[in-house]
Amino acid sequence: MDWAEEDLVPISALQHYVYCPRQCALIYVEQVWDENIYTLRGRRAHERVDAPGHRQRGEERTVRALPLWNERLGLVGRADVVVFTEDGTPYPVEHKVGPRKARRADEVQLCAQALCLEEMFGRTVPEGALFYGRSRRRRRIVLDAALRSQTEATVEAVRALFRRTKLPPPAADARCRDCSLIEACMPFAPKRMRSMETL
Repeated sequence: MDWAEEDLVPISALQHYVYCPRQCALIYVEQVWDENIYTLRGRRAHERVDAPGHRQRGEERTVRALPLWNERLGLVGRADVVVFTEDGTPYPVEHKVGPRKARRADEVQLCAQALCLEEMFGRTVPEGALFYGRSRRRRRIVLDAALRSQTEATVEAVRALFRRTKLPPPAADARCRDCSLIEACMPFAPKRMRSMETL
C-alpha cells in the first residue's frame, strides 16, 4: 500500500501513545519537546546503539540502528539492536534506561519492530528483548497474539490521533510527575480551575 507521508506512523510514537495519548500528540502533532533528567539519560544511553554498525560473532550477526518499515501497516522507524540468529531469524532488542520493569508501552514498541522485521525479511519473529541499562540485563518478551493485536490497534489509534485537531485530555496521574512535557501539558490545570470555580 502506498501511504501518504503524513499517514506514516513512527514506531516511537506507539510507545508514547500507550504511555499517554496526550504526550504522543504533544510530541508528534504539536512538535513540543522538552528535556528532563530522564530524557537526557535516555539520550546518553542511546548514543552507542544509535550509531549504525554491525558485529559478527560466529554465525550470529548484530546490527545497530537498523532502519525499519512495514508497508502493510504504514510503520517506519529504527531498531536499537537486531541480532540475526544462526538461521537468520531477527531478534530485536530495544534499549531502555530505567529499571527492569514490565511496561506495556515498551512491549508494544518492541512488537512493532518485530512486525517490520517480519515483513522486511520474510521470517516470523516470535520474541525479542528489552535491555535495561540500569541492571545491564535483558527481559525476554514473547510476541504473542494479544500483543500483536494491541500493537496493530495502536498503529491505527496513533494515525487517527494525527488527524485530530484537538489534544486528548491529560492523564493527570502519577505518570505526569516524571514527564518532560509537564509544563507544556499542564495536566493538573483543569482540576485547579474546577476547584477555583467552586470557591
